[in-house]
Amino acid sequence: MKSALKSGLLALAAVALPAVASAHPAVGEAAGFTHGFAHPLSGLDHVLAMVMVGVLAFQLGGRALWLLPATFVMVMAFGGALGVAGVNVPFVETGIAFSVIVLGAVVALNVKAPLAAALGMVGLFAIFHGHAHGAEMPEDAAGAAYAAGFMIATGLLHIAGLALGYVIGRAGENRSVVVTRMAGGVAAISGLGILAGLI
Repeated sequence: MKSALKSGLLALAAVALPAVASAHPAVGEAAGFTHGFAHPLSGLDHVLAMVMVGVLAFQLGGRALWLLPATFVMVMAFGGALGVAGVNVPFVETGIAFSVIVLGAVVALNVKAPLAAALGMVGLFAIFHGHAHGAEMPEDAAGAAYAAGFMIATGLLHIAGLALGYVIGRAGENRSVVVTRMAGGVAAISGLGILAGLI
């Protein structure tokens, strides 16, 4: 069962990564699905946080493999609706930067948080990310298509994180610990740079 799951994740990642790498809106193109899809990929803060959610889900294993990414995407959609509606959420940019720092640190330290705590954490951060997506939706964008775009892109980034966790795990116990700590550490340090306005 685990082998089939891992193979499935690798296959999904193989399909998803080329799309993630090449997703940029065309110059002058009307907003909509393409803009929504590209928005999470346009900022390092979003990319790092989404990938770290996937790596964390892999580290926790079990139901976390699908619950963490699914929770993030669904709560992010709610945050996006708040942003579109013009509902103020304080400290959005700070919350996004802290999401990168905290998720990176949790991955680096291999914190085995209870599932409920992990879900609460990613849900909180998802509100900030979703609000940013919604608030920055172009005026001429079709809302449903834009939302579908950023939700799918986010899901693909989570899959990339799951695949990264799997690849790191295949490196052997000693190497995987070092690589995981490095990956999480780079994310956390990048988050500090984003918070300080250096990145």
